[in-house]
Amino acid sequence: MLNEDTCWQAILDRDRSQDGHFYFGVVTTGVYCRPSCAARRPLRANVRFYGTPAEAEHDGLRACLRCRPKGLEEAGPGSDLLARMGELCEFIRQNAASGEPLTLEVLARQAGMSPSRLHRSFRAVLGVTPRDFVESCRFAELKRELRSDAAVTTAIYAAGFGSSSRVYERSDSRLGMTPLEYHAGGKGLTLSCVSIDSPLGRLMVGATDRGLCFVQFGASEEELSAAVAREFPAATIQLLKDPLPEPLSGWMTSLSRYLSREQLNLDLPVAVRASAFQWKVWRYLQTIPVGEVRSYSAVAAGIGQPSAFRAVARACATNPAALVIPCHRVIRESGDLGGYRWGLDRKRQLLAQEQAG
Repeated sequence: MLNEDTCWQAILDRDRSQDGHFYFGVVTTGVYCRPSCAARRPLRANVRFYGTPAEAEHDGLRACLRCRPKGLEEAGPGSDLLARMGELCEFIRQNAASGEPLTLEVLARQAGMSPSRLHRSFRAVLGVTPRDFVESCRFAELKRELRSDAAVTTAIYAAGFGSSSRVYERSDSRLGMTPLEYHAGGKGLTLSCVSIDSPLGRLMVGATDRGLCFVQFGASEEELSAAVAREFPAATIQLLKDPLPEPLSGWMTSLSRYLSREQLNLDLPVAVRASAFQWKVWRYLQTIPVGEVRSYSAVAAGIGQPSAFRAVARACATNPAALVIPCHRVIRESGDLGGYRWGLDRKRQLLAQEQAG
């Protein structure tokens, strides 16, 4: 019998040592996970505990795509593979900030496996690739260095990164901001906002100097202003009027031309906070040609995760940048429009406009 209090504490601690000993299901999301799953912690009232994946699936739950609990079914408690992967994870944690290259070949020698077998085994047990795990450890160290008031450049190299370019390239998805902004606690950011009337109703655009982070429709300027404040509670929000500064003026011109059918496509910079999965989905949506649609299943297959169609739907529903990330081009397999965060009438009009050319 599982001790539910002990199991719940393991979930709160994200205790990797309990992986494979039990699994927990979340009845509100319909998924089951391993104790160390990095997903947002559920409410205790919504959690159920299981000894095996089969028990969870018997209750109608499906395996979490983030922690991949079924990968631990073969590598159960005490198995050699689980022990070796645990030792390798500890090796990575101890050496991620050393500055030495932790390539797949280096890690394979450490684990006593071929590179191809290590890659498969590591992903099956941990749910991520060795490279992703190394990067995650380095970003964790970077956060610690930045919180200790180290200079940004010093912190980047102290965390084991060989150059700053990789850090800034990945900082939006890993930190949600640049290292300098993280160093300042995320405060002091200024968000420039513009509210305009469009053929599809009131539209508000919010941007930093790195790109658009808020493009949404609403009933009124007041409603949209409140939505911006909820999403960016620590930022200084400036509601601008004409004449607008560059590059915001150019971005607004492109949006206006697109909505008035003078321009068919949008290629504007996006600077939004997102998980790695959301980024993968949103980047794929930006590759769908104007005038075409894809089903949620087709998008899931297109990003290499064919069973993740529900997660794709959630990523579309949480898109903060309408039009620029064209989630309106995703429909159900049956041809039904499905959902749209800003109303099905708007989705129908956008698709008709694009398909009319």
